[in-house]
Amino acid sequence: MNSYFQGSCYIKTVEYNTNSFLYLPAKKSEQELKDEEMELFTKYYMEWKGERKSGNTSYVNIPRFYYRLPAEDEILLQKLREESRAVFLQRKSRELLDNEELQNLWFLLDKHQTSPMIGEEAMINYESFLKVGEKAGPKCKQFFTAKIFAKLLHNDPYGRISIMQFFNYVMRKVWLHQTRIGLSLYDVAGQGYLRESDLENYILELIPTLPQLDGLEKSFYSFYVCTAVRKFFFFLDPLRTGKIKIQDILACSFLDDLLELRDEELSKESQETNWFSAPSALRVYGQYLNLDKDHNGMLSKEELSRYGTGTLTNIFLDRVFQECLTYDGEMDYKTYLDFVLALENRKEPAALQYIFKLLDIENKGYLNVFSLNYFFRAIQEQMKIHGQEPVSFQDVKDEIFDMVKPKDPYKISLQDLINSSQGDTVTSILIDLNGFWTYENREVLVASDNDNTADVDDT
Repeated sequence: MNSYFQGSCYIKTVEYNTNSFLYLPAKKSEQELKDEEMELFTKYYMEWKGERKSGNTSYVNIPRFYYRLPAEDEILLQKLREESRAVFLQRKSRELLDNEELQNLWFLLDKHQTSPMIGEEAMINYESFLKVGEKAGPKCKQFFTAKIFAKLLHNDPYGRISIMQFFNYVMRKVWLHQTRIGLSLYDVAGQGYLRESDLENYILELIPTLPQLDGLEKSFYSFYVCTAVRKFFFFLDPLRTGKIKIQDILACSFLDDLLELRDEELSKESQETNWFSAPSALRVYGQYLNLDKDHNGMLSKEELSRYGTGTLTNIFLDRVFQECLTYDGEMDYKTYLDFVLALENRKEPAALQYIFKLLDIENKGYLNVFSLNYFFRAIQEQMKIHGQEPVSFQDVKDEIFDMVKPKDPYKISLQDLINSSQGDTVTSILIDLNGFWTYENREVLVASDNDNTADVDDT
């Protein structure tokens, strides 16, 4: 009994000690802990990954979003891609409203107008607006939304919108989509942009549809196309990548100016101010021919020096031929067009960027006192030649910095020039004697204009 009891006690003591050993294990090394942690992580990660695969199959339905462009030698794939794009564009074209559908839409809007009229302006309320949307057909559904109605709502006491404004909105949207499809047909790469040759083809095939260009001789077509295309690329491709987004072409006003030439009764004044008109293109090309004294089709620095009033400084012209693309030191027509576009549009950021690059002789990204003095010294020399007393550079420098108000009081960046809205004045002071004279005598010229206006009023 005692021995059994003692045995039991012994056994229990052993069990107790064993339990104590389990709950109080020996301390593991740092490496063993890391191995155990990695083992547990791997185990739980594999379990989670397996459950994810078995329980959620949505990854199977993710659409393919990248398609490799066919290589040059993959002719069959290229043809397939071209045909697919053509079919897609045709389908998109059929989704647009045609003339008959637009006329029907106008008839429905006029029939559902809401009184009273504002002057001669017919109006329509939201309830009638929705009724027209139901009757106009599926193609018009996208235009009859609360968002568009609210966009065209302008302080009408009855909560109505102008029928004419809404119809013009629809017409504009249809025109934009038509034009986008038309431009996309010339997008050979199918990447949403046009190269220079693509845009040249588009404008060349557009010429016969523009009545205002009927008088152009076919021999002049290539020069006209070059003149027109250059404006698009000068302003819309500032980094000179050689391509323009179709979206950017649609967003700017250049295409409107070009297609304005469809108007057979376009006024003479409008033609003169439109870069794409026949008179404007002939003027620019005529100037180029007049400057080309040796008739070799190119312009030397000496020939270009007679541009405009002939008062551009030699220092500036030197920079033009240093920075711009030339052939054996002479400028071709395309480079000349960039030059003309820059000097005729000095208020525009793209033009200021062109001129700023020429003024930044140290290629530092800013103009300092040295740069300004370098160019203004040539103005002072020209003043001496014309028998005028040279103006102090210090005075001109102070005036320039006062006009621009740069962030850094010692440096003028391109962005400073653009932000100041004085870029055209500053650049004229530095590169053109006539431009400097106009600035220096601005008060006299304003007084003279006022006197002339008073004389006209008296008569």
